[in-house]
Amino acid sequence: MKFSEQWLREWVSPALATQALADQITMAGLEVDGIEPVAAAFDGVVVAEVIERAPHPDADKLNVCQVDDGVERLQVVCGAPNVAEGQKVAFARVGAVLPGDFKIKKAKLRGVESRGMICSASELGLEEETSAGILELPSAAPVGEDFRTYMTLDDSTIEVDLTPNRGDCLSIKGMAREVGVLNRLPVEGPSVAPVASVHEETFPVRVEDTEGCPRYLGRVIKGVDVTAETPLWMVERLRRSGIRSIDPVVDITNYVMLELGQPLHAFDRANLDGAVVVRRARQGEQLVLLDGQTITLNGDTLIIADERGPLAIGGVMGGEHSGVSVDTRDIFLEAAHFSPLAVAGQARAYGLHTDASHRFERGVDPRLAREAAERATALLLEITGGEAGPLIEAADESKLPDDREVVLRRTRLDQALDKVLPDDEVGEILERLGMSVERVDEGWRARVPSWRFDIAIEEDLIEEVARIHGYNQLPARHPRALLGPRPDNEARTPLSALRQRMVSRGYFEAVTYSFVAPDLQETLLPEAVSPVLANPISSDLSVMRASLFPGLVRALEHNLNRQQNRVRLFETGLVFRGELDDLDQVPMLGALICGSREPEGWSGGKEQVDFFDLKGDLESLIEMGGEAEAWRFEPGAHPALHPGQCARVMYRGQEAGWIGTLHPAVRARLGLKTDALLFEVRLDALTHGRVPAFKPLSRYPEVRRDLAFLVDAEQPVQALLDTLRAQAGEWLVEAHLFDVYQGKGVPEGRKSVALGLTWQHPSRTLNDDEINQLVDAIVEESRLHLGAELRA
Repeated sequence: MKFSEQWLREWVSPALATQALADQITMAGLEVDGIEPVAAAFDGVVVAEVIERAPHPDADKLNVCQVDDGVERLQVVCGAPNVAEGQKVAFARVGAVLPGDFKIKKAKLRGVESRGMICSASELGLEEETSAGILELPSAAPVGEDFRTYMTLDDSTIEVDLTPNRGDCLSIKGMAREVGVLNRLPVEGPSVAPVASVHEETFPVRVEDTEGCPRYLGRVIKGVDVTAETPLWMVERLRRSGIRSIDPVVDITNYVMLELGQPLHAFDRANLDGAVVVRRARQGEQLVLLDGQTITLNGDTLIIADERGPLAIGGVMGGEHSGVSVDTRDIFLEAAHFSPLAVAGQARAYGLHTDASHRFERGVDPRLAREAAERATALLLEITGGEAGPLIEAADESKLPDDREVVLRRTRLDQALDKVLPDDEVGEILERLGMSVERVDEGWRARVPSWRFDIAIEEDLIEEVARIHGYNQLPARHPRALLGPRPDNEARTPLSALRQRMVSRGYFEAVTYSFVAPDLQETLLPEAVSPVLANPISSDLSVMRASLFPGLVRALEHNLNRQQNRVRLFETGLVFRGELDDLDQVPMLGALICGSREPEGWSGGKEQVDFFDLKGDLESLIEMGGEAEAWRFEPGAHPALHPGQCARVMYRGQEAGWIGTLHPAVRARLGLKTDALLFEVRLDALTHGRVPAFKPLSRYPEVRRDLAFLVDAEQPVQALLDTLRAQAGEWLVEAHLFDVYQGKGVPEGRKSVALGLTWQHPSRTLNDDEINQLVDAIVEESRLHLGAELRA
C-alpha cells in the first residue's frame, strides 16, 4: 500500500515528522517498507501563463512564446506540440536547477533568444517516461506562485507492507483510522452525502450466487463526458499511490478505492444486454479482459454477466467489451461486496493480480459499498458531468458477515501482557478502535466493527490492546523452562554431521525451491510423477520436485553463467513422488560437482573431476554410519545419467539412490558446456548406522597376501570382493582394491584386478599353511563362479 503523506494528513495530522510517523506505524504492526519524495529536487520553477504563441521563423517544429511568470514578460522558444495561448504552465526561470543538476541559462535557438524553459512532467521528475508535451496546469493556477508549493511537491510517499489480515488498512481511510487511534486524534475525511436522482432509469440486477456476492449496488449515470480531463490534483494523488491516470471514469473509481478501500467498476451502459447477473461461470465460457487477454473460464469462477455472456471476473477485472471507452456516454457504476472465499485464488488462477482482487481477497467492509458509490457518483458528476439515476441494491443480509462479539477477560489480558493496564485505558483503546464496549464481570465484551475481519477471538483483542498501548512499553521477560537432556541415538548419524562432512570436502550447501519448472523435470526425469501446483508463484515453478537433480542443475547453470567454472554443491530436502492422494515424501541428500579436481593454484593440477571423485565423497558419507559393508554400487540406467557412467546405490538390498555423470543428451538440451556429476541418496539410509562398540586390538602380527586376477573387462569388482570375503574366513580384517590394469600382457576383453588381503588372529599367530588354504579356496571359488584366473 503506497500513499501520499500529505493526503493522509488531510484526514488526520499528528504533530510528528515523517520518519517519526513511519516509525509509529511500524511499531503498531504495519511495517513501513520505504519513504520516498514524491518528486525529484528542483528549484526556480513557477506557475506561468503563455500569452502569445507564434511559429519560429527558421524551424518548423519550434514556437516562439511570450510567457508571463508573474514578474515580467519573457520570450521563450518551445518545441512542445501542445503549447497554446492562454495555457498555465510550469516555467523554469533563468537560473533554475532541474532534476539531474540541469541549469537553465539564456540561450539562442536557431537565432531566436530564449529566456527560460516551459517544462514537461518528465523534465520535472513527475513521470518516469519522457513526456510528449508540456505539463498543462488548471486555468485557476495562480501565476507567479512557486510550482513546488502549488503542487505540494514537498511531500513523501510512504509504502506500507501490510500483513494479509489487515485489509482494512488498504486505503487512506483505513490508515487514517490507525494513525488517529495511535495519537488519540479525530479522523476527518470528506463528507459523503447521497446524490439526488435526476432521472429514474435503472438497469436490472440479479444475484444468483448470494454466497459469493451477498451485496451488489448499481447506478446508471447518463451523459458523462469521458474525454474530460482528470483534475491534476487527482492525477497527482494517483501517481503518488503508484497508479497511472487513464481516463476520468477509471481514475475516479481508482481514486475512491484508494481513499475508502472499496473497489468499483464502471460498465458502458450501451454494451449491456438485458440484465446484470452475478453468477458462477459455465465451463468453457470465454472472456476478453481489459488487458486484451482472452481467457477460458472455469466453472467455479464468480463472474458478472449479462444476457449475452460474461462481462467481468467478480472482484478481479472487467472485460474489454463492456469497458468504458471514448465513445461511452452512459455508464453503469458497480459497487459490490464479494466474499473473500469466492475471490481467493481467482486472480492467480488466471495469472492476474489486480488492486481489486488484492483487497477483496483480504476482506472489504461489507457496509462500505453504498458510501463508495455515492462518493464516486459525486466525483463523476463534478468532473465528467452527467445525470445520476437511483442507486439500486440487491442484497441477502443472511449471507453478509454477522456482527461479532468477543469477550476479553481481565485475567487473560494480564497474563498475556505480563502487565496490569488500568480498566479505563483498556476500554478506551477498544473504543478508539471503533468497537462498542460493555463491561462484564470477567472483563469486557466488545462488538467488532464491520471493517475488522481479523478480530474473531480473545487473543485478537489482546493483540490490539498490546499494539495500541505500545509493544515497547510492555515488560521484557526472558523465558524460563526446565529442560531435560535430549536423547542421543548413537546408532544414527545426525544430519548436521553429514552436512559438516560435505562442507569439509569442499562443498557449498544449496537451498533451492521444492517446486521446479515442468520442462526441466521432464528433461531429467521423463517418467516422474509429482503434484502439479494449482496456484504456482510463477509458471516456471509449477510442479513439485520428484528429485533434487532439477534444483541442483538449475543452480549449476546459475553459477556457470557467472563464470564459476568449479562448482561443488549439495542439498538436503524432501522430494515428492506420486499424485496428491498417494504422495510419497522422501528426505534426500544430493550433490553435484563439475570443473577441476583441485582449486586453481600453483601446486594444483588441472585434471577434471570424474565419477570416482564423486563416488569417494559419497563413500565418505557412508563410512560415517559404520555400515559400509551394507552398501553396494550396481550398474543401472537412469534417464538423467550417462549410460556408461551411472550406478544404482543399494542399501541392504534396497535401492537408496543414484550416482553418475549427467547424460550428454540432457547436457546438450540444457545448453551446458561442461560435464557434471551428480548423486542422490535417501537420507534415512545415510543416517542409519550401528552403535560404536569397542573391539580389543590384537597383539599378534598381521599376514598380507596380494592377489592379481584376470577377469572379464565387464565384470564388476564388487562381485570378486564378495566372493573373496565369503572364502577368506573370520580372521580377514581388510580387503581392498589397489590396482586395475588393461593393456600389454593382458588378453583383449580381460582386465587385471589386484587385491590386498590382510588377516590377523586375536589370540595367536597365523601360520603359512592356514593362509595358503584360504588363498587356494579364494582362487578356486573365483575361477568357478566368476571365470577369474590368478595372474602369474
